[in-house]
Amino acid sequence: MVWGFVTDFFTYETTKSVVVKSWTVGIINRIVQLFIISYFVGWVFIHEKSYQSKDTGIESSVMTKVKGIGIHSNQVMDVADYVFPQQGAGIFCIMTKVIITENQFQATCPEVDKDFNCITDDDCNKYKGSIFSSGKITGFCLNVTTSSGTVGQCQIEGWCPAENDTVKIDPMLDVNKFTIFIKNSVRFPLFNVTRGNFLSTMTKAEIKSCHYHPETSPYCPIFRVSDVLKYTDQDLFNLTNKGGEIGINIEWKCNLDLDIDYCRPKYSFTRLDAPFAKNALSNGYNFRFAKYYKTENGTEFRTLHKAFAIRFDVMVTGNAGKFDTVPTLINVVAAFTSVGLGTVLCDMILLNCLKGAAQYKAKKFEEVSDAQIEASLAQSPGSQLSLRPGIKSSYDSGAISLATSEQPI
Repeated sequence: MVWGFVTDFFTYETTKSVVVKSWTVGIINRIVQLFIISYFVGWVFIHEKSYQSKDTGIESSVMTKVKGIGIHSNQVMDVADYVFPQQGAGIFCIMTKVIITENQFQATCPEVDKDFNCITDDDCNKYKGSIFSSGKITGFCLNVTTSSGTVGQCQIEGWCPAENDTVKIDPMLDVNKFTIFIKNSVRFPLFNVTRGNFLSTMTKAEIKSCHYHPETSPYCPIFRVSDVLKYTDQDLFNLTNKGGEIGINIEWKCNLDLDIDYCRPKYSFTRLDAPFAKNALSNGYNFRFAKYYKTENGTEFRTLHKAFAIRFDVMVTGNAGKFDTVPTLINVVAAFTSVGLGTVLCDMILLNCLKGAAQYKAKKFEEVSDAQIEASLAQSPGSQLSLRPGIKSSYDSGAISLATSEQPI
């Protein structure tokens, strides 16, 4: 048994070419080869451009400016009033509704949220440590007279009076007329290529007068807010009343084998917080900020603002590619190697599916030993090796063997 294992280990296998004249197998073989070649030519090389080196480590800078005048709560609002932050970064907010609580001092006062209504002090003690109140719950229940009568409300310690964010305020619908100017520069460090989102052929007058349109003006860097909302299928009143997040994506896909002027941006727009639009707990977008002042005697007080805003996120993605010998050779070798899959498939069909599979196995697999070669040469010196007289089929592996002891040479 051990000796048989040793002899089986020290063997050599070589390919044998068998020509099968079958229309079925021949057609299948050519179709598979055609499919593999089409895949590599059409998808791998033309679509994916796998003959190129890719630089996906894009370096980017974004600057923004908003223009427009609006009216909110009978007050004229300009850019300094409704844009936050003012530095013109890639993420900015246009405030569309603001609830203002003026003259807040450090003191004690009743909480206005209905969730903190009470009858006795014990009702307030259970709210101690709550993070949803406007201040620190003291544990006392205060009787407060309102337009609907006298109600009990828990006392808080903090900035008083407490904010009432349930008041009805109309949003600033003039945001629909505002424009957003985006200045974007990108660099592909692998190729040391730098590009900007202004076309080199655009003049200063053209940049100032154009407005982005995906078909008529796809490279204009000025966007109407109304157009952005239309591209994202948003309702103006709902968005300005509750706030939301809009994404502006600048995609760079540059083929550096062509002229550098063909490396141009492509803009797309999406509602980023769409999964939460129907969430009753946290839909929309809002934030708070305060402006602080001091009285003549040095007592500090503040004005609290709860702002509902449209948040714009300018995102930059992309890659650049250029011809490189190494990926080209790798994919060419992969293509030629994959063409051999047609042979594998046809062998499976011939060995298992078609009639005459046993005969094909006998032709394809043969086992030759030194004794058989020497015996054949002794019988016919100088002639080619012929294995036909001693063919024996092996039904367990599909191979054939020559047995000189059973067949005379």
